[in-house]
Amino acid sequence: MSKLIIFNKPFQVLCQFTDEAGRKTLADYVEIKEVYPAGRLDFDSEGLLLLTDDGKLQAQISHPKNKLPKTYWAQVEGIATQEDCDALMAGVQLKDGMAKAVSCKILSEPELWERIPPIRVRKSIPDSWIELVIDEGRNRQVRRMTAAVNLPTLRLVRVAIGKWSLGDLQPGQTNAVGP
Repeated sequence: MSKLIIFNKPFQVLCQFTDEAGRKTLADYVEIKEVYPAGRLDFDSEGLLLLTDDGKLQAQISHPKNKLPKTYWAQVEGIATQEDCDALMAGVQLKDGMAKAVSCKILSEPELWERIPPIRVRKSIPDSWIELVIDEGRNRQVRRMTAAVNLPTLRLVRVAIGKWSLGDLQPGQTNAVGP
């Protein structure tokens, strides 16, 4: 029976088990052996990371051709509007081609754990939250997409991949589930 682990990756943790620079890695949190990340999550991003010992399942989850939806909550600098969401769903031009959100909606501030260190707050510049669903996973894609509509991402949390979601897991916690 293959293993599938849901992990809530804390801010500034690498999605690998070793790092010569001494940064925090999955090895600091995941005690289950012989599992590997199915996809990646940026060092500066938080939230859902799936780990498995099943190469076929890993490929199913992470291969771009499978178009598995990934749901992100992004805290952005500025006040996001429906027009911004419409632009993200219509597609924005990035250096590596067009990128389109499957869906986008304005969120009220979600109830999340405190990020350490907290984001930099500037009194003169408001911020807001959007939920963005994409079905690809290019390098720093959500951050680049929000920047393309003049809403730089301040905090990015992945809350779901396909049928799997973060649920109540706190940063650093894992939950073994069936594939």
